[in-house]
Formats: sequence, C-alpha cells, structure tokens
Amino acid sequence: MTPAGRVAFFTDSFHDVNGVAHTSRHLETFARRRNLPILSVHTGPKTREFVEGSCHVVEFGRSRSRIPLDDGLAFDPWFLRFWQRGVHAIERFRPDVVHITGPGDVGALGALLAWRKGIPIVASWHTNLHEYAARRFPLESSRPWIEKRSLDALLFFYRWARVCLAPNEELRSLIETRTGKPTFLMERGIDTALFTPELRQRTDDAIVLGYVGRLRPEKNVSLLAAVEKALIAKGVTNYRFLIVGDGSQKEWLRQNLVRAEFPGVLRGEALARAYASMDLFLFPSWTDTYGNVVAEALASAVPTVVTSGGGPKFLVTDGLNGAVAGTEEEFAAKAAALAADLAAIDAMRQAAREWALGRTWDAVFERVWHAYEAASGVSMASCPQPFATAS
Repeated sequence: MTPAGRVAFFTDSFHDVNGVAHTSRHLETFARRRNLPILSVHTGPKTREFVEGSCHVVEFGRSRSRIPLDDGLAFDPWFLRFWQRGVHAIERFRPDVVHITGPGDVGALGALLAWRKGIPIVASWHTNLHEYAARRFPLESSRPWIEKRSLDALLFFYRWARVCLAPNEELRSLIETRTGKPTFLMERGIDTALFTPELRQRTDDAIVLGYVGRLRPEKNVSLLAAVEKALIAKGVTNYRFLIVGDGSQKEWLRQNLVRAEFPGVLRGEALARAYASMDLFLFPSWTDTYGNVVAEALASAVPTVVTSGGGPKFLVTDGLNGAVAGTEEEFAAKAAALAADLAAIDAMRQAAREWALGRTWDAVFERVWHAYEAASGVSMASCPQPFATAS
C-alpha cells in the first residue's frame, strides 16, 4: 500500500544529547527509510531548509536572547518571529497531522500553526517537566505545590491535541484521564547492532558500576555516593565507577566518589563500548518517563538497578535482568549486593540482552503512524498492528 498521510513533526530537541532528540532523530530516519512524507521542523545552528528524499527539513536558529534550560537545551522567547516561515512550510507541505513533542518554543509554534490551519495535533509526552521543576526549586516545602501546578499547566497544553502519546502505562493513563483525549503508548526502540556485548573490552577484573546521562539534580546522581558506601561496608574493594555524561553535579561526584572515571559525553561506538565494558548499570532517577540509557545498557547485556519511580521500572524485572528498588536505601543495598555477587550478574546478562532484542525502532514507529491515522482519519501506512488504547 502506498502511504497516503503526510506528517509535520515539530520537535523541541533534535541535535542535542537527550532522550527527546534521540527519539526525534530515529523518527525522521524511519520516515526516510520507509519513504514516508514528513516535514521535520526543529532548531539548528542556523536557519535553513532542504529536502532529502521524502523528508522536508526546516531548521530555525534560536536568537541570542534564548534562555538556557538545561545542558544544550534552551527556549527562545522570540521564536514566533518564524511564524510566517512556518505558515509557508505548512502550506507547501500540506500535512494531514502535526506531531509536537512538548510545550517548548518549537512545539508551541507547531501547535499554533496546526490550530490556525485546522490540522489535527498529536502530542507526545517525553519528559516529566513538572517533576524537574519541583526538584530544582530551592525551597523544599514548596516543591509539592510547584509540581502540582506545573503538571496542571502541562496537561492544559496537551488538551490541544486530538491524540496523545506516552512512554509508559502510568503516564498513558494519567494523560488520558486528565485530558480526556485518546492516549497511546509510544515506547522507545534500541539499536541492538550498535549496543551489543560483543564490544566489551576489559583488561582487568574490577567490578565496573556504570551510569550514563546528564549529571543533574533530577537524575538523583548523588545516590551513587551512597552505593559506594554500601560497597565499602560489604567489604567490596575491587570496584570502580564509570560515569558517562556531563552536568552541574559532575564536580560534586568527583569530590564524593573515591574510585570513579569521568570520560565525559560519549557517542556512537565509543558509548557502546563503555556500556559493554560495565558489569552493572545504575540509574537512580525517580523522574524519567522511559529510560533510553537503561534500554541501551540492557542491550549491552548489562544488568541494571533502577528505582520504582517513573518508566524505567517497566524495563527491568527484579531478579531477572536487574533490580528495582522502592527506596534510596534499598537502591544502594541492592546495587552493593549485586556488585558483590558476580555469579548473579552473569546469570542476568542473557535475560538483559534477550529483552532488548524484542525492542526495535521500526515496531515503535509503525504504531506511531497508526496513532497519526487515528488522529487524522487518513490512511498513513501499511503497518502490521493497529494501535489500541489500553483499557
């Protein structure tokens, strides 16, 4: 069947190092590979337009007045200066649906253009911004209020959509209940050819405990210091931490971890080799909606310890391919117990890899295209399984 639908994709992050950008790049690649017509709108080093196969790309350069939000992320308060360019792009491409990834400057532009032109909106939820806002607020007593009000504002924005997408079942249910809009799962895929245990390169017998991601308060990376204390208390001395990434808490970790390497931000095969060389992956965040790095570690046959908050707990089965902890004390204890039991780690490696082999980007985006069809009523592609909302 020849695809009939046309998608305009407005993402707030594309060239950056984070989960939204990672997913956005894969979505555009999927569309190109399948020859699906897509208008991809995002920010870049400069404003430009070009066409590659079925993909029409529009990049907007943010102004010098942009407001930094996080490592590599920003909000441009003057972004609506691109309104007319956006109108021309929409009118030339004639999309059947507009997909936005959140309430940032690009997402807001896409939502306004879709509303003005009467085009159905699909909105995907990628980041728990309300939890990030609360955790970064200096006055701890006000954090619950900040989180509640921020969540209310986010859900108001998502009510603009005809259909919503969420990375895990908890969020899917929350968004559908609070917005009244059909909400489907949009999980994440894994490149199991890149992230593979075959890249393991080790010349020593130390136990390597790894972390990959932003070194920021919302990632709760300070818990890694508690893990080290638990290791020492158990008499484990042949260990080291491998911490990949950058952020405001990097220096704190340097000062509070006795044995740790900080190679910075890694990409591509260098990142895959780092994963494969770990023995145990630690992801202490309570706020992540999915956990791309958890999936990449599992694909590398590295058992993983996660918290019971957010989406990563749906990726790890306690005792099978890692451990799930309900408290920070339990997280440190379970991590230390596994690090002291190499036989248990080895027994989990195959289950970790097998879990990952069933998660492909193609399967994820085939379902997303069905969500587009549900929003627009236009046949999008000949994908094998339609997307049903969970009851």
